[in-house]
Amino acid sequence: MAVFRIVNMGEDILREKAKCVAEITPNILKLLDNMADTLREAQGVGLAAPQIGVLKRVAIVHVGEDFIELINPEILEVKGEVRGVEGCLSVPGVQGEVVRGRYIRVRALDRTGAVQVYETEGLLARVFQHEIDHLDGVLFVDKASRLEKVET
Repeated sequence: MAVFRIVNMGEDILREKAKCVAEITPNILKLLDNMADTLREAQGVGLAAPQIGVLKRVAIVHVGEDFIELINPEILEVKGEVRGVEGCLSVPGVQGEVVRGRYIRVRALDRTGAVQVYETEGLLARVFQHEIDHLDGVLFVDKASRLEKVET
């Protein structure tokens, strides 16, 4: 497939609300594959389509062995709070503490169009919330306290 350039903070597309996917077409499947290649190359844990310049509600997460593909994801439920350090492929060299939901329930379509519901905690819940924020034009720096520069 292809590895795409990751859009950096300051580019307008990262602040726009992504558009829902009306139909899962071959182009959407290709987008998912290209996002996986890009994420693998960047050695990240999550990537939203706007981060590669595509204003679609599509994200992928790679925590553990398999990729989780999310089309039109929505958070259905959030319980508790947990503070943790985050960074972002679109904001290289910066990290900060962000409060996220401890437990979340998310509904999304997979590449076949089937509805999937994920109930999760820990790192996976944090990454889901981070990527869904991207789809709404929100960056982690908007929610972070104690931002600091880190070596990349």
